Amino acid sequence: MVSIFVSNYTLAQPFPQQEKKVIDITIVTEAGTIRAELYPDRAPLTTENFLRYVDRDHFDGGSFFRTVRDDNQPESQIMIDVIQAGPHPWFQFFDFDPINLERTTLTGLKHLEGTISMARDSPDSATSSFFICVEDEPELDFGGKRNPDGQGFAAFGKVVEGMEVVRKIHQSEAKGQAIKMPVRILDIF
Repeated sequence: MVSIFVSNYTLAQPFPQQEKKVIDITIVTEAGTIRAELYPDRAPLTTENFLRYVDRDHFDGGSFFRTVRDDNQPESQIMIDVIQAGPHPWFQFFDFDPINLERTTLTGLKHLEGTISMARDSPDSATSSFFICVEDEPELDFGGKRNPDGQGFAAFGKVVEGMEVVRKIHQSEAKGQAIKMPVRILDIF
């Protein structure tokens, strides 16, 4: 606790506003460039996990391979709009251990338009695949009904430039949810 003492008086000094830590990244794809910021102060495990794959170039040559939109989720009661990406196929069997799920109730991050989040099956199973929300997706937050366990997904960043590229990928021709010609990731830095 910081206090300044003058005589018998304590002057309350507000703590200086700490600048939130943000890591800027650039995702270069065949469809265009997406710029985003990651939030290691709010989602440290998830951000660190994602950056492990980036630092080892696992996403270079990977792709956006899945698009989820109204016309290709007929069995879903809870509709979402996202695109999903993963590492180069050569690295798909070299994932690091899964990480613990950083729930949105703990991070305060929500699945809004442009949010970057980790894909997963069960809680604590996320490895390398990530997705970007095309619209606000509250059903992907903790308590949401998209995943039957209600635990939500780990949001850890947000697109700050290039949502037109995200939307272009989202509208890619697909067979079911699989993009017919996956959009290659050329680099993430």
